[in-house]
Amino acid sequence: MGTVIGIIGGSGVYDIDGLEDAVWRTVESPWGLPSDQVLTGQLDGVKMVFLPRHGRGHIHAPSDIPYRANIDALKRLGVTDVISVSACGSFRENTAPGDFVIVDQFIDRTFARPKSFFGSGCVAHVGFAHPTCPRLSEACATSAREAGVTVHEGGTYLAMEGPQFSTLAESRLYRDQWGADVIGMTNMPEAKLAREAELCYASVAMVTDFDCWHPDHDQVDVAQVIATLTGNGDKARRMVAGLPALLGEERAACPHGCDRALDMAIMTAPDKRDPTLLAKLDAVARRVL
Repeated sequence: MGTVIGIIGGSGVYDIDGLEDAVWRTVESPWGLPSDQVLTGQLDGVKMVFLPRHGRGHIHAPSDIPYRANIDALKRLGVTDVISVSACGSFRENTAPGDFVIVDQFIDRTFARPKSFFGSGCVAHVGFAHPTCPRLSEACATSAREAGVTVHEGGTYLAMEGPQFSTLAESRLYRDQWGADVIGMTNMPEAKLAREAELCYASVAMVTDFDCWHPDHDQVDVAQVIATLTGNGDKARRMVAGLPALLGEERAACPHGCDRALDMAIMTAPDKRDPTLLAKLDAVARRVL
């Protein structure tokens, strides 16, 4: 099997540089339209697929992103490894704007988004204790460091619904009592859906500011945040450029089992499964169905 790297770009990352044979393509999904067309091409001999999570021009709010269509579209294009790049706020003094956090845990506080491809007619429960792929996360950390980024390996991402930012009480709760390291609005249910689709998933959280727990937070103006967002986008593109060399053209089975997440997950008896739902699962769960 060949490696196909999928990049989901968040705020400030709406394209990637240096792709050969680059083409924006429309991908049809039974889960609706993805956030935008996807950009396909090759980088150093490795196939690449890029999807702007918010759409070009940033048209989708976090709660309205078509997460299922996005992951389904990547799966249909043969993506094997998904790297999520997203802006976030920091809960830690030593994790400053401009730093990258390689997330390895999540706390999901979202509530207004469909969170699974499965449901009545075909029930499935995937393991999610370790929601990101260590192999892929390590590659992201290495490439980011080589790009000159300050990287923090490991961290808990608090996914909030938004679009408003936290209250001070919430920010203090998440930081002091729950132990979260960064906060954002877009990695859930994206990471859950990637696991259901048997895709390796890594989350690179790009810090733009300290959340409102920080006593100096109110002194940071919008211009400074936007400047950091722009700088983070440049760093993310440099990180992406280094991934093909680290991941290689040929791909073995994931040593952590991400690509076999559905082996024991489907609970519904074959003769009780809903044909309509099965048809929608043709890309996501084709291997086991």
